[in-house]
Amino acid sequence: CFQVELAHWFYLDFYCGGEDYRGVSCTLKQFATQIFQHVPFLRVRLPHLDEILDNWKKYKLSVPTYGAILISDDLSQVLLVQSYWAKSSWGFPKGKVNENEDPVHCAVREVFEETGFDISHLIQAADFFESTFNDQFTRLYVVSNVPKDTVFTPRTRNEIKCCVWFPIDLLPNSKTEVDTKQTVGFNANSFFMIMPFMKRLK
Repeated sequence: CFQVELAHWFYLDFYCGGEDYRGVSCTLKQFATQIFQHVPFLRVRLPHLDEILDNWKKYKLSVPTYGAILISDDLSQVLLVQSYWAKSSWGFPKGKVNENEDPVHCAVREVFEETGFDISHLIQAADFFESTFNDQFTRLYVVSNVPKDTVFTPRTRNEIKCCVWFPIDLLPNSKTEVDTKQTVGFNANSFFMIMPFMKRLK
C-alpha cells in the first residue's frame, strides 16, 4: 500500500499537473483500484480493497513521525508549513519514518523535503519534544538560529503550499483561545497540530 501511495503521488505530480499533462486526477482509492486490476498478484485481492485500505490507514497511524521546530535566530518566531491537502491547517515540518531509519535522519530528511532547508548542521539529537496525538507518536527536534531571511523552497511537488514565520508568543496553546484570528490571521483550530507542543516551546 505504501508503494501504491508513492505511485499515486508520482501520477498526480507528473501526469496531472499543468495544461500539458494528460492524466485525470483521482483519489487514492480510485488509483489503487486500477493498480489492483492490472497487477495479477493484486487482482485476486481486489474484492477486499476497501478492507485492505482501511487496515493500512490504521497501520499508518502506528508509524512514528519525526520533524523539527525551526526557531528564528532572534528566538521570536517559529516556522510553520501548510499543505495543499489541509488548506486551513498549519503544522511543523515532519513526516513518517522509513523502515530502519534513524530518527534524526528522518527529521533532517522531512524538513529538507518540506522546506528546502538543511538542518543537519543545527540539529541536536538530545533536544526534542515528544507527543502522542490520535495514537500517533511524534518527536520534534528543536532547531534554533535559523536566519529569518532564509528562502524556503519545498522540494516535494504538490505537498507543501507555503512556509511562513509566525510569532511564537501569539500562537495558541488551545482551541479555546479566541483572539488568534485578529493576532495571526487564522482561527485557533488552524493550529491544532502544533498545540500539543506550544506550552513547552514558549
